Amino acid sequence: MLPVSEDSVRDTIVAIATPAGRGGIGVIRVSGTAACALAATLVRGSSSLFVHQRARFCYLVDPETEQKLDEAVVTYFEAPHSYTGEDIVEIAAHGSPVLLDHILLRLMQAGARLAEPGEFTERAFLSGRLDLMQAEAVRDLVDAQTLLQAQVAAQQLGGSLSRRVAPLKQELIALIASLEAGIDFAEDDTPVLASSVIATTLVAITEPLLQLERSFEQGRLLTHGATLAIVGRPNAGKSSLFNRLLARERAIVTAEAGTTRDTVHEHISLGGFPIELVDTAGLRHATSEAERLGIEKSREAFADATLVMLVLSSVDPVESEDLALLRAARDRRLLVVLNKWDLLQGDRAKEAAALTEVQAHAPWAEVLAASALTGEGIEPLRDRMQAMLIGHSAVTSESPLLTNRRQHAAVKQAHTALESAHTANAAGTPHEVFLLDLYSALQSLDTLTGATTPDTVLHLIFSTFCIGK
Repeated sequence: MLPVSEDSVRDTIVAIATPAGRGGIGVIRVSGTAACALAATLVRGSSSLFVHQRARFCYLVDPETEQKLDEAVVTYFEAPHSYTGEDIVEIAAHGSPVLLDHILLRLMQAGARLAEPGEFTERAFLSGRLDLMQAEAVRDLVDAQTLLQAQVAAQQLGGSLSRRVAPLKQELIALIASLEAGIDFAEDDTPVLASSVIATTLVAITEPLLQLERSFEQGRLLTHGATLAIVGRPNAGKSSLFNRLLARERAIVTAEAGTTRDTVHEHISLGGFPIELVDTAGLRHATSEAERLGIEKSREAFADATLVMLVLSSVDPVESEDLALLRAARDRRLLVVLNKWDLLQGDRAKEAAALTEVQAHAPWAEVLAASALTGEGIEPLRDRMQAMLIGHSAVTSESPLLTNRRQHAAVKQAHTALESAHTANAAGTPHEVFLLDLYSALQSLDTLTGATTPDTVLHLIFSTFCIGK
Protein backbone atom coordinates (compact mmCIF):
# COMPACT_ATOMS: atom_id res chain seq x y z
CA MET A 1 0.00 0.00 0.00
CA LEU A 2 1.43 3.39 -1.06
CA PRO A 3 1.70 6.35 1.35
CA VAL A 4 -1.28 8.71 1.30
CA SER A 5 -0.51 11.67 -0.96
CA GLU A 6 -1.28 15.30 -0.19
CA ASP A 7 -3.97 15.27 -2.89
CA SER A 8 -5.71 12.25 -1.40
CA VAL A 9 -5.67 13.86 2.05
CA ARG A 10 -8.12 16.39 0.60
CA ASP A 11 -10.42 13.52 -0.42
CA THR A 12 -13.50 12.81 1.63
CA ILE A 13 -13.03 9.37 3.17
CA VAL A 14 -15.50 6.90 4.61
CA ALA A 15 -15.34 3.68 6.63
CA ILE A 16 -17.34 1.54 9.01
CA ALA A 17 -15.96 2.49 12.43
CA THR A 18 -17.48 -0.35 14.47
CA PRO A 19 -16.21 -3.97 14.58
CA ALA A 20 -17.20 -6.43 11.88
CA GLY A 21 -20.28 -8.56 12.53
CA ARG A 22 -23.79 -7.96 13.81
CA GLY A 23 -24.47 -5.54 16.64
CA GLY A 24 -27.08 -3.24 18.11
CA ILE A 25 -25.46 -0.18 16.51
CA GLY A 26 -23.09 0.24 13.57
CA VAL A 27 -21.30 3.54 12.94
CA ILE A 28 -20.15 4.84 9.56
CA ARG A 29 -17.68 7.73 9.71
CA VAL A 30 -17.24 10.27 6.89
CA SER A 31 -14.44 12.85 7.01
CA GLY A 32 -13.52 15.60 4.57
CA THR A 33 -14.77 18.78 2.97
CA ALA A 34 -17.68 16.99 1.29
CA ALA A 35 -18.78 15.00 4.36
CA CYS A 36 -22.11 16.81 4.80
CA ALA A 37 -22.93 16.83 1.08
CA LEU A 38 -22.26 13.10 0.75
CA ALA A 39 -24.21 12.21 3.89
CA ALA A 40 -27.12 14.35 2.66
CA THR A 41 -27.56 11.97 -0.29
CA LEU A 42 -28.84 9.31 2.12
CA VAL A 43 -30.10 11.27 5.13
CA ARG A 44 -33.64 12.60 5.38
CA GLY A 45 -34.99 14.63 8.28
CA SER A 46 -35.19 18.19 9.51
CA SER A 47 -33.45 21.00 7.66
CA SER A 48 -30.99 21.45 10.56
CA LEU A 49 -29.50 17.95 10.56
CA PHE A 50 -25.87 19.04 10.47
CA VAL A 51 -25.33 21.14 13.60
CA HIS A 52 -21.91 21.02 15.26
CA GLN A 53 -21.73 18.49 18.11
CA ARG A 54 -25.43 17.72 17.90
CA ALA A 55 -26.98 14.29 17.37
CA ARG A 56 -30.08 14.27 15.19
CA PHE A 57 -32.64 11.53 14.53
CA CYS A 58 -33.15 10.87 10.83
CA TYR A 59 -34.17 8.37 8.17
CA LEU A 60 -31.76 6.75 5.76
CA VAL A 61 -32.93 6.22 2.20
CA ASP A 62 -31.42 4.65 -0.88
CA PRO A 63 -30.54 7.65 -3.08
CA GLU A 64 -31.39 5.70 -6.24
CA THR A 65 -34.88 4.57 -5.23
CA GLU A 66 -35.70 6.83 -2.26
CA GLN A 67 -36.70 3.63 -0.47
CA LYS A 68 -36.31 3.78 3.31
CA LEU A 69 -33.30 1.80 4.57
CA ASP A 70 -33.26 2.47 8.30
CA GLU A 71 -33.74 4.90 11.15
CA ALA A 72 -30.48 6.43 12.36
CA VAL A 73 -28.79 9.08 14.46
CA VAL A 74 -26.48 11.51 12.65
CA THR A 75 -23.82 13.52 14.48
CA TYR A 76 -21.86 16.33 12.88
CA PHE A 77 -18.49 17.74 13.94
CA GLU A 78 -17.44 20.92 12.15
CA ALA A 79 -13.82 21.53 11.15
CA PRO A 80 -11.45 22.18 12.82
CA HIS A 81 -13.19 21.01 16.01
CA SER A 82 -13.32 17.32 15.15
CA TYR A 83 -11.16 14.24 15.55
CA THR A 84 -9.50 14.66 12.16
CA GLY A 85 -9.64 18.47 12.08
CA GLU A 86 -11.98 18.15 9.06
CA ASP A 87 -15.77 18.07 8.78
CA ILE A 88 -16.94 14.72 10.14
CA VAL A 89 -20.36 13.10 9.89
CA GLU A 90 -21.03 9.93 11.89
CA ILE A 91 -24.08 7.86 10.96
CA ALA A 92 -25.21 5.47 13.71
CA ALA A 93 -27.56 2.91 12.16
CA HIS A 94 -28.63 -0.55 13.24
CA GLY A 95 -25.67 -2.91 13.17
CA SER A 96 -26.64 -5.20 10.32
CA PRO A 97 -23.53 -5.94 8.21
CA VAL A 98 -25.65 -6.03 5.02
CA LEU A 99 -27.17 -2.62 5.80
CA LEU A 100 -23.86 -1.01 6.77
CA ASP A 101 -22.15 -2.34 3.64
CA HIS A 102 -24.97 -0.93 1.49
CA ILE A 103 -24.73 2.52 3.13
CA LEU A 104 -20.95 2.43 2.66
CA LEU A 105 -21.38 1.51 -1.02
CA ARG A 106 -23.82 4.35 -1.65
CA LEU A 107 -21.50 6.89 0.01
CA MET A 108 -18.61 5.67 -2.14
CA GLN A 109 -20.75 5.88 -5.27
CA ALA A 110 -21.57 9.46 -4.28
CA GLY A 111 -17.85 10.30 -4.26
CA ALA A 112 -16.32 9.22 -0.97
CA ARG A 113 -13.15 7.12 -0.93
CA LEU A 114 -12.78 4.09 1.32
CA ALA A 115 -10.35 5.06 4.09
CA GLU A 116 -7.00 3.33 4.44
CA PRO A 117 -6.21 1.63 7.80
CA GLY A 118 -5.53 4.36 10.37
CA GLU A 119 -6.25 7.19 7.92
CA PHE A 120 -8.66 9.03 10.24
CA THR A 121 -5.99 9.14 12.95
CA GLU A 122 -3.32 10.01 10.38
CA ARG A 123 -5.40 13.03 9.36
CA ALA A 124 -5.76 13.97 13.02
CA PHE A 125 -1.97 13.93 13.29
CA LEU A 126 -1.39 15.85 10.06
CA SER A 127 -3.88 18.52 11.11
CA GLY A 128 -2.17 18.94 14.49
CA ARG A 129 -5.02 17.48 16.55
CA LEU A 130 -2.69 14.78 17.92
CA ASP A 131 1.05 14.35 18.13
CA LEU A 132 2.57 11.02 17.13
CA MET A 133 2.70 9.59 20.67
CA GLN A 134 -1.00 10.39 21.13
CA ALA A 135 -1.78 8.81 17.76
CA GLU A 136 0.04 5.63 18.80
CA ALA A 137 -1.98 5.67 22.03
CA VAL A 138 -5.17 5.43 19.93
CA ARG A 139 -3.94 2.11 18.54
CA ASP A 140 -2.89 0.92 22.01
CA LEU A 141 -6.32 1.81 23.40
CA VAL A 142 -8.14 -0.09 20.65
CA ASP A 143 -5.85 -3.11 21.13
CA ALA A 144 -6.02 -3.11 24.96
CA GLN A 145 -6.71 -6.51 26.53
CA THR A 146 -6.60 -5.42 30.18
CA LEU A 147 -8.01 -2.47 32.09
CA LEU A 148 -4.52 -1.18 32.98
CA GLN A 149 -3.53 -1.24 29.30
CA ALA A 150 -6.62 0.81 28.45
CA GLN A 151 -6.02 3.26 31.31
CA VAL A 152 -2.38 3.88 30.37
CA ALA A 153 -3.31 4.31 26.69
CA ALA A 154 -6.11 6.73 27.61
CA GLN A 155 -3.70 8.83 29.69
CA GLN A 156 -1.22 8.94 26.81
CA LEU A 157 -3.98 9.80 24.36
CA GLY A 158 -4.72 12.73 26.64
CA GLY A 159 -1.10 13.85 26.26
CA SER A 160 0.47 12.62 29.51
CA LEU A 161 3.65 11.40 27.81
CA SER A 162 3.79 14.43 25.53
CA ARG A 163 3.59 16.73 28.55
CA ARG A 164 6.59 14.95 30.07
CA VAL A 165 8.68 15.57 26.97
CA ALA A 166 7.59 19.12 26.10
CA PRO A 167 9.35 20.96 28.98
CA LEU A 168 12.57 19.01 28.37
CA LYS A 169 12.46 20.01 24.72
CA GLN A 170 11.90 23.65 25.69
CA GLU A 171 14.86 23.57 28.08
CA LEU A 172 17.02 22.11 25.33
CA ILE A 173 15.90 24.76 22.83
CA ALA A 174 16.66 27.51 25.37
CA LEU A 175 20.15 26.07 25.95
CA ILE A 176 20.82 25.88 22.21
CA ALA A 177 19.62 29.46 21.74
CA SER A 178 21.88 30.74 24.53
CA LEU A 179 24.92 28.95 23.12
CA GLU A 180 24.18 30.15 19.59
CA ALA A 181 23.83 33.72 20.84
CA GLY A 182 27.15 33.50 22.63
CA ILE A 183 28.81 32.35 19.40
CA ASP A 184 27.05 34.70 16.95
CA PHE A 185 27.30 37.84 19.08
CA ALA A 186 30.63 37.28 20.83
CA GLU A 187 31.89 40.66 19.59
CA ASP A 188 28.89 42.44 21.17
CA ASP A 189 29.85 41.33 24.68
CA THR A 190 26.99 38.82 24.84
CA PRO A 191 27.62 36.75 28.01
CA VAL A 192 28.88 33.21 27.37
CA LEU A 193 27.29 30.45 29.43
CA ALA A 194 29.63 29.04 32.04
CA SER A 195 30.51 25.37 31.79
CA SER A 196 28.90 24.71 35.19
CA VAL A 197 25.59 26.26 34.05
CA ILE A 198 25.61 24.16 30.88
CA ALA A 199 26.35 21.03 32.92
CA THR A 200 23.47 21.75 35.33
CA THR A 201 21.05 22.29 32.45
CA LEU A 202 22.14 19.11 30.70
CA VAL A 203 21.64 17.08 33.87
CA ALA A 204 18.16 18.59 34.34
CA ILE A 205 17.24 17.42 30.83
CA THR A 206 19.08 14.09 30.83
CA GLU A 207 17.84 12.58 34.10
CA PRO A 208 14.10 12.64 33.21
CA LEU A 209 14.96 11.22 29.78
CA LEU A 210 16.89 8.41 31.41
CA GLN A 211 13.86 7.59 33.56
CA LEU A 212 11.71 7.49 30.43
CA GLU A 213 14.23 5.26 28.68
CA ARG A 214 14.18 2.82 31.59
CA SER A 215 10.37 2.68 31.48
CA PHE A 216 10.44 0.88 28.14
CA GLU A 217 10.90 -2.61 29.59
CA GLN A 218 7.65 -2.40 31.53
CA GLY A 219 5.94 -0.41 28.78
CA ARG A 220 6.79 -3.08 26.23
CA LEU A 221 5.61 -5.79 28.61
CA LEU A 222 2.35 -3.92 29.23
CA THR A 223 1.74 -3.53 25.50
CA HIS A 224 2.87 -6.93 24.23
CA GLY A 225 2.54 -9.11 27.32
CA ALA A 226 4.54 -12.16 28.33
CA THR A 227 4.27 -15.92 27.83
CA LEU A 228 4.26 -18.58 30.54
CA ALA A 229 4.70 -22.19 29.42
CA ILE A 230 3.47 -24.94 31.75
CA VAL A 231 5.67 -27.99 31.16
CA GLY A 232 6.38 -31.33 32.78
CA ARG A 233 5.89 -35.06 32.55
CA PRO A 234 2.45 -36.56 31.75
CA ASN A 235 -0.03 -36.71 34.63
CA ALA A 236 1.77 -34.13 36.77
CA GLY A 237 -1.40 -32.04 36.74
CA LYS A 238 -0.36 -29.40 34.20
CA SER A 239 -3.79 -29.06 32.61
CA SER A 240 -5.50 -28.99 36.00
CA LEU A 241 -3.17 -26.21 37.10
CA PHE A 242 -3.76 -24.42 33.78
CA ASN A 243 -7.53 -24.54 34.38
CA ARG A 244 -7.14 -23.39 37.98
CA LEU A 245 -5.08 -20.35 36.93
CA LEU A 246 -7.72 -19.52 34.31
CA ALA A 247 -10.52 -20.09 36.85
CA ARG A 248 -12.43 -22.14 34.25
CA GLU A 249 -12.33 -25.56 32.61
CA ARG A 250 -10.45 -24.87 29.37
CA ALA A 251 -8.14 -27.88 28.96
CA ILE A 252 -9.43 -31.46 28.98
CA VAL A 253 -8.39 -33.31 32.13
CA THR A 254 -8.55 -37.09 32.61
CA ALA A 255 -6.73 -39.64 34.75
CA GLU A 256 -5.11 -41.04 31.61
CA ALA A 257 -1.51 -39.91 31.09
CA GLY A 258 -0.90 -38.04 27.84
CA THR A 259 -4.43 -36.60 27.48
CA THR A 260 -3.04 -33.27 26.25
CA ARG A 261 -1.66 -33.77 22.75
CA ASP A 262 -1.42 -30.15 21.57
CA THR A 263 -0.54 -26.80 23.10
CA VAL A 264 -3.50 -24.84 24.50
CA HIS A 265 -3.20 -21.04 24.63
CA GLU A 266 -5.23 -18.67 26.83
CA HIS A 267 -4.75 -15.20 28.31
CA ILE A 268 -5.01 -13.92 31.86
CA SER A 269 -4.26 -10.58 33.50
CA LEU A 270 -1.61 -10.32 36.21
CA GLY A 271 -1.42 -6.89 37.81
CA GLY A 272 -3.02 -5.47 34.66
CA PHE A 273 -0.39 -7.04 32.36
CA PRO A 274 -1.56 -9.50 29.67
CA ILE A 275 -0.05 -12.95 30.18
CA GLU A 276 -0.41 -15.82 27.73
CA LEU A 277 -0.61 -19.22 29.43
CA VAL A 278 0.43 -22.22 27.35
CA ASP A 279 -0.57 -25.72 28.46
CA THR A 280 1.67 -28.31 26.84
CA ALA A 281 1.76 -32.03 26.15
CA GLY A 282 3.60 -34.16 28.72
CA LEU A 283 7.28 -34.61 27.90
CA ARG A 284 8.23 -38.28 27.56
CA HIS A 285 9.18 -40.80 24.88
CA ALA A 286 6.37 -40.53 22.33
CA THR A 287 4.18 -43.58 21.73
CA SER A 288 2.51 -42.28 18.56
CA GLU A 289 3.05 -39.80 15.73
CA ALA A 290 0.37 -37.46 17.16
CA GLU A 291 2.06 -37.45 20.55
CA ARG A 292 5.47 -36.87 18.95
CA LEU A 293 4.17 -33.75 17.18
CA GLY A 294 2.59 -32.55 20.41
CA ILE A 295 5.87 -32.98 22.28
CA GLU A 296 7.70 -31.03 19.57
CA LYS A 297 5.26 -28.15 20.08
CA SER A 298 5.79 -28.41 23.84
CA ARG A 299 9.54 -28.00 23.39
CA GLU A 300 8.94 -24.98 21.13
CA ALA A 301 6.70 -23.41 23.78
CA PHE A 302 9.40 -24.11 26.39
CA ALA A 303 12.02 -22.38 24.23
CA ASP A 304 9.85 -19.32 23.46
CA ALA A 305 8.41 -18.69 26.94
CA THR A 306 9.24 -15.67 29.04
CA LEU A 307 8.74 -17.78 32.16
CA VAL A 308 8.79 -21.58 32.40
CA MET A 309 6.59 -23.29 34.99
CA LEU A 310 7.80 -26.84 35.58
CA VAL A 311 5.06 -28.92 37.22
CA LEU A 312 6.09 -31.93 39.30
CA SER A 313 3.94 -34.34 41.24
CA SER A 314 4.64 -34.03 44.95
CA VAL A 315 3.81 -37.72 45.48
CA ASP A 316 6.17 -39.05 42.79
CA PRO A 317 9.97 -39.12 42.82
CA VAL A 318 11.95 -36.83 40.54
CA GLU A 319 12.55 -38.70 37.29
CA SER A 320 15.22 -38.36 34.57
CA GLU A 321 12.79 -36.35 32.38
CA ASP A 322 12.35 -33.87 35.24
CA LEU A 323 16.11 -33.55 35.70
CA ALA A 324 16.55 -32.94 31.96
CA LEU A 325 14.00 -30.11 32.10
CA LEU A 326 15.68 -28.60 35.16
CA ARG A 327 19.03 -28.64 33.39
CA ALA A 328 17.54 -27.12 30.23
CA ALA A 329 15.98 -24.30 32.27
CA ARG A 330 19.13 -23.60 34.30
CA ASP A 331 19.63 -20.17 32.73
CA ARG A 332 15.95 -19.38 32.25
CA ARG A 333 13.33 -17.78 34.45
CA LEU A 334 11.97 -20.93 36.06
CA LEU A 335 9.24 -21.59 38.61
CA VAL A 336 8.92 -25.16 39.90
CA VAL A 337 5.49 -26.13 41.22
CA LEU A 338 5.00 -29.21 43.37
CA ASN A 339 1.42 -30.05 42.46
CA LYS A 340 -1.00 -32.47 44.17
CA TRP A 341 0.11 -31.13 47.56
CA ASP A 342 -3.27 -32.15 48.98
CA LEU A 343 -2.34 -35.85 48.56
CA LEU A 344 0.36 -35.50 51.23
CA GLN A 345 -2.53 -34.89 53.67
CA GLY A 346 -0.61 -32.45 55.81
CA ASP A 347 2.18 -34.91 56.62
CA ARG A 348 5.02 -32.52 57.49
CA ALA A 349 7.72 -35.14 57.00
CA LYS A 350 6.49 -36.01 53.49
CA GLU A 351 6.12 -32.32 52.61
CA ALA A 352 9.67 -31.58 53.75
CA ALA A 353 11.02 -34.60 51.87
CA ALA A 354 9.28 -33.53 48.62
CA LEU A 355 10.69 -30.00 48.85
CA THR A 356 14.15 -31.21 49.84
CA GLU A 357 14.37 -33.61 46.91
CA VAL A 358 13.67 -30.88 44.34
CA GLN A 359 15.95 -28.35 46.05
CA ALA A 360 18.77 -30.92 46.15
CA HIS A 361 18.58 -31.32 42.35
CA ALA A 362 18.05 -27.61 41.62
CA PRO A 363 19.12 -25.41 44.57
CA TRP A 364 18.91 -22.35 42.30
CA ALA A 365 15.24 -22.92 41.39
CA GLU A 366 12.19 -21.17 42.87
CA VAL A 367 9.96 -23.94 44.32
CA LEU A 368 6.34 -23.56 45.45
CA ALA A 369 3.78 -26.10 46.59
CA ALA A 370 0.19 -26.05 45.33
CA SER A 371 -2.89 -28.14 44.71
CA ALA A 372 -4.76 -27.58 41.46
CA LEU A 373 -7.60 -29.68 42.89
CA THR A 374 -8.24 -27.77 46.12
CA GLY A 375 -6.77 -24.38 45.21
CA GLU A 376 -4.24 -24.51 48.05
CA GLY A 377 -1.19 -22.38 47.27
CA ILE A 378 -2.68 -20.87 44.08
CA GLU A 379 -2.72 -17.26 45.29
CA PRO A 380 0.94 -17.34 46.43
CA LEU A 381 1.70 -18.93 43.06
CA ARG A 382 -0.04 -16.07 41.22
CA ASP A 383 1.89 -13.53 43.30
CA ARG A 384 5.18 -15.22 42.49
CA MET A 385 4.31 -15.42 38.78
CA GLN A 386 3.57 -11.69 38.80
CA ALA A 387 6.81 -10.85 40.61
CA MET A 388 8.92 -12.95 38.22
CA LEU A 389 7.23 -11.66 35.07
CA ILE A 390 6.56 -8.04 35.93
CA GLY A 391 8.69 -7.17 38.93
CA HIS A 392 7.73 -5.53 42.20
CA SER A 393 7.52 -1.91 41.06
CA ALA A 394 3.95 -0.70 40.82
CA VAL A 395 2.65 0.51 37.47
CA THR A 396 -0.39 2.79 37.50
CA SER A 397 -2.39 4.50 34.77
CA GLU A 398 -0.41 7.68 35.52
CA SER A 399 2.97 6.01 35.05
CA PRO A 400 4.91 7.53 32.10
CA LEU A 401 5.81 4.55 29.92
CA LEU A 402 7.42 4.20 26.52
CA THR A 403 5.35 1.49 24.89
CA ASN A 404 7.05 0.79 21.56
CA ARG A 405 10.51 0.51 20.02
CA ARG A 406 10.16 3.70 17.98
CA GLN A 407 9.61 5.78 21.12
CA HIS A 408 12.43 4.00 22.95
CA ALA A 409 14.88 4.50 20.08
CA ALA A 410 14.10 8.23 19.90
CA VAL A 411 14.58 8.76 23.65
CA LYS A 412 17.72 6.63 23.71
CA GLN A 413 19.23 8.60 20.82
CA ALA A 414 18.41 11.90 22.53
CA HIS A 415 19.92 10.67 25.80
CA THR A 416 23.09 9.46 24.07
CA ALA A 417 23.54 12.78 22.27
CA LEU A 418 23.08 14.73 25.51
CA GLU A 419 25.61 12.53 27.31
CA SER A 420 28.07 13.20 24.50
CA ALA A 421 27.49 16.96 24.88
CA HIS A 422 27.94 16.68 28.65
CA THR A 423 31.27 14.90 28.20
CA ALA A 424 32.45 17.47 25.64
CA ASN A 425 31.44 20.36 27.89
CA ALA A 426 33.34 18.87 30.83
CA ALA A 427 36.42 18.52 28.60
CA GLY A 428 36.29 22.20 27.63
CA THR A 429 35.32 21.54 24.02
CA PRO A 430 34.24 24.71 22.14
CA HIS A 431 30.49 25.29 22.22
CA GLU A 432 30.09 25.20 18.47
CA VAL A 433 31.40 21.63 18.46
CA PHE A 434 29.01 20.06 20.96
CA LEU A 435 26.10 22.12 19.66
CA LEU A 436 25.93 19.40 17.01
CA ASP A 437 25.12 16.91 19.76
CA LEU A 438 22.44 19.21 21.16
CA TYR A 439 20.83 19.60 17.74
CA SER A 440 20.94 15.80 17.34
CA ALA A 441 19.13 15.40 20.68
CA LEU A 442 16.53 17.96 19.62
CA GLN A 443 15.93 16.14 16.35
CA SER A 444 15.41 12.88 18.25
CA LEU A 445 12.82 14.53 20.52
CA ASP A 446 11.11 15.96 17.44
CA THR A 447 11.01 12.42 16.03
CA LEU A 448 9.39 11.23 19.25
CA THR A 449 6.45 13.61 18.85
CA GLY A 450 6.38 13.28 15.07
CA ALA A 451 7.58 16.79 14.23
CA THR A 452 10.32 15.51 11.92
CA THR A 453 9.31 11.90 11.26
CA PRO A 454 9.70 10.84 7.58
CA ASP A 455 6.47 10.15 5.66
CA THR A 456 7.42 6.51 5.10
CA VAL A 457 7.73 5.93 8.87
CA LEU A 458 4.43 7.70 9.52
CA HIS A 459 2.70 5.54 6.93
CA LEU A 460 4.11 2.38 8.48
CA ILE A 461 2.81 3.43 11.90
CA PHE A 462 -0.72 4.28 10.76
CA SER A 463 -1.04 1.25 8.49
CA THR A 464 -1.11 -0.95 11.62
CA PHE A 465 -4.40 0.66 12.74
CA CYS A 466 -7.80 -0.79 11.97
CA ILE A 467 -9.89 0.67 9.14
CA GLY A 468 -12.29 3.28 10.49
CA LYS A 469 -9.88 4.66 13.10
